[in-house]
Amino acid sequence: MSFLAALLQQTFLQHAVAASLLAALACGVVGVLVVLRRIAFLAGGIAHGALAGMGAAYLLGWPPLPGAIAAALLMAVLLWRLTTRQRHDEEVLIAAMWSVGMAAGLIMIARSAGENPDLMSYLFGNILMVGRDQLLWMAGLDLLTLGIVAAFYPAIATTVFDEEYARLRGLPVEAIRLLLLLLVALTVVLLIQVVGLILVIALLTLPAAAALSARSMLAMMWQAALIAGAACLGGLWLAYALDWPAGASMVLLTAAAYLVASLRRR
Repeated sequence: MSFLAALLQQTFLQHAVAASLLAALACGVVGVLVVLRRIAFLAGGIAHGALAGMGAAYLLGWPPLPGAIAAALLMAVLLWRLTTRQRHDEEVLIAAMWSVGMAAGLIMIARSAGENPDLMSYLFGNILMVGRDQLLWMAGLDLLTLGIVAAFYPAIATTVFDEEYARLRGLPVEAIRLLLLLLVALTVVLLIQVVGLILVIALLTLPAAAALSARSMLAMMWQAALIAGAACLGGLWLAYALDWPAGASMVLLTAAAYLVASLRRR
């Protein structure tokens, strides 16, 4: 009850709830594509590469969020290009991009003029500090992501479930693969605000994995979004009641939901 009373009075908690729901919607939809397509490692490379964009933005005196979006999209294109041509070295290339992007971001942030930002807020999230401008960015990214999925849903679903069949149907499989990575990049930027770079893969994949028993991909997306939303709101309550880190609390609840779903499936 104290959390609900504080939610009615405190603006920062209202912003945190709104950010949680926006992130949960996107991660429920795109997370399903990541899990079914088995590209969680690629998503991790994109997430950690986004730190380079934040570092460049700080170095130039720009807001960090546009820098993260640009870097994540660029990383998605690079990984798509490299893994398309060098499939036998895919894991090595992703690991290299992952580590180089994060290292470059750390160096640029350390070299930025003025007061250095709090790195912990980017590594582990700081949802309680989300402001109105960040919420607008998140809402815009949500609309863009969901609009793209809705517009290309048949082609995306066909490619995700059976790539060879999609090729036989004449679908541009590689272009759809690039589109999936771009969607992952946008979702990663959304989740950085909530759980940070380190925990972003957990929130992106665990709700979708918990919803694997759904009867269709669309139902799986809705279930994953509901699980992510419940975990985010529950994590906020735990953070408020027990003084726990909000991002870590959300991930623990998501992992618990995945464990329960796995036991039920068994």
